[in-house]
Amino acid sequence: MAQQWLPLVATIWLQSINGTNSNFAAYSSELKRILSLSQLQLNNLAFASDAGKLLGWISGLAGAHLPLWLVLLIGSFLGLVGYGVQYLFLTNQIVTSLSYWQVFALTVLAGNSVCWINSVCYIIAIRNFPLDRQIAVGLSPSYVGLSPKVYTDVVDVFVAPSNSPSERATLFLLFNSVLPLAVCVVAAPLARDVAIGKSKELSGGFLTLFVITVVTGIFAIVSSLGSMVTRLLLPSKVVLAGMVVLLFLPLVAPLVEKIREKVQRKCSIRVYNCGNNNNNNNKNNNLEIDDLEIGKMETIVGIVEIGAKVMLRKVEFWLYFFVYLFGGTLGLVYMNNLGQIAESRGCSGTSSLVSLCSAFRTKFVLSRAMAMGAMIVPMCGAFFLVAISKQDYSLYSSTAIIGICTGAITSLSVSATTELFGAENFGVNHNILVSNIPIGSFLFGGFAAFLYKRERYLGEENCMGERCYQTTFIIWGSLCLLGTLLALILHARTKKIAHN
Repeated sequence: MAQQWLPLVATIWLQSINGTNSNFAAYSSELKRILSLSQLQLNNLAFASDAGKLLGWISGLAGAHLPLWLVLLIGSFLGLVGYGVQYLFLTNQIVTSLSYWQVFALTVLAGNSVCWINSVCYIIAIRNFPLDRQIAVGLSPSYVGLSPKVYTDVVDVFVAPSNSPSERATLFLLFNSVLPLAVCVVAAPLARDVAIGKSKELSGGFLTLFVITVVTGIFAIVSSLGSMVTRLLLPSKVVLAGMVVLLFLPLVAPLVEKIREKVQRKCSIRVYNCGNNNNNNNKNNNLEIDDLEIGKMETIVGIVEIGAKVMLRKVEFWLYFFVYLFGGTLGLVYMNNLGQIAESRGCSGTSSLVSLCSAFRTKFVLSRAMAMGAMIVPMCGAFFLVAISKQDYSLYSSTAIIGICTGAITSLSVSATTELFGAENFGVNHNILVSNIPIGSFLFGGFAAFLYKRERYLGEENCMGERCYQTTFIIWGSLCLLGTLLALILHARTKKIAHN
């Protein structure tokens, strides 16, 4: 039992520190200042952070043919180099100065590192829980949204939010480089697919994990509010300690499942001893239960396994691709630009916004195409709200809405990929899907940078005011409407799969 659950707990830990891309907004302004970048060049760096996903299919192939612990270490080493050299550059510990294109290449390398860790997490969930595959593959990605919150809590212990933005930026890069490596080394012995004999539904353990995930999300939200009262009641060290405890709580899931099995076994023995059923009937009942489990297993295995080449020729894939592009990817582009958005509106709490956004991304949601469309609708309203309102509350509330919807879509997409195209080629198929993230980052972010530059007053170095991103938000909100329409079409075409 523990052999089956511990790898899943390891994936929760890995995903909790694997959202390093989401931290870009926390140090982007510092890179812009040191490298004297234009807004378009800064956007290209945000694109580079996502461009590593274009090569994510390599990690999918590696996960299918290499030991999972080795795939983990490769991913963490790429992140160590990509983020670590940038940290040394920002802290003047490199003798020769890095050029813009060298920083670009390092950012691509760092962005690719997360694909390797993600691939391991998905493979473990799919192989270890064949009867609860959709729940398992949807669970650990929900913790990716917690990652920026974890990094913010760690940085807050060393540097107060009111301290130098430059010092905070360098610390984010430092922890981006070393924290994934440390966790990967700890999780590597647990990261393996377990050969299980007779598979069972593990409802008790997953219910426990669901409750823990919700509690973790609530704690993350409360501790991210940033008010003076919150900081007095929850000092940074207390917040970090609480987060660590919550991340270790999933270890109780196998214990709960074990207790549930023992209770069921005792109940079965009592029924048997009461003589309500003879031995033959009891055997027949066991056979019926086994038949139900086997029948459900056959339903899962019966999902058509589709390779990458066939998938790319299917209309459902391209509908799915653009639903994600106009939903989850738009949310990630918003997060990448959060530093500049906050600066243009005169809001100094960039790291608080990043933390708030990530806290709301930890909600645990499972569903399919229709639910993805439902998650895009609030994003549309959030973009329009922040476009028409000048108040800080609109920025914070819209950021929270976009954060929770982006996290939900990310979680849903992992489950939807297996439902639509099977699990056998998941590592490659899903990495092809998420290639829309760098595409969206380049297109949406580039156009936002162009509008930002156009809105600057003559002689103004940086654009200031809500006008800087107003047109951008209106366009993004309209694209969300289109994404919702495409989700409805996808739902209509995949009803049979959705009802299996």
